[in-house]
Amino acid sequence: MHLKSILTSGIVTGISIMAVGGGLVPIIGNQMEEVLRNRLLPPLSNGAMAYFAFYSLAIGIGAMGFYALVKSRVPSKPKAILTTAFVFWFFTYFLANAALVAYGFMPLGLTVIGTAWGLLELLIGITVGSMIYKEENV
Repeated sequence: MHLKSILTSGIVTGISIMAVGGGLVPIIGNQMEEVLRNRLLPPLSNGAMAYFAFYSLAIGIGAMGFYALVKSRVPSKPKAILTTAFVFWFFTYFLANAALVAYGFMPLGLTVIGTAWGLLELLIGITVGSMIYKEENV
């Protein structure tokens, strides 16, 4: 594994995740604002948006670190991308979003859309990041 390449490709992956994530906004419209309002919470602030940007970058870097690990054991690049995306999706999107539904905080329909979109974000982000990631030559 090559740390500098993981960081560089991870940042690009995180930016890709943010870009794809922005595409969800027109699909869900004001549904998230309605959920927050129904729970007597304020709309998302600039600070919350900054947090989500940081979170996307952290997920991107973590995903590319995991991709490097998987890629060293799986010779197929597409299989390494899919494995990384599904594992990261399960632990960072599916379980967290399922918990929000279980607690009754998020409606099921909105959660299913967001969770599925998360898989798309990861697949695209990791694919883009994998084009930049270079393994260390030994």
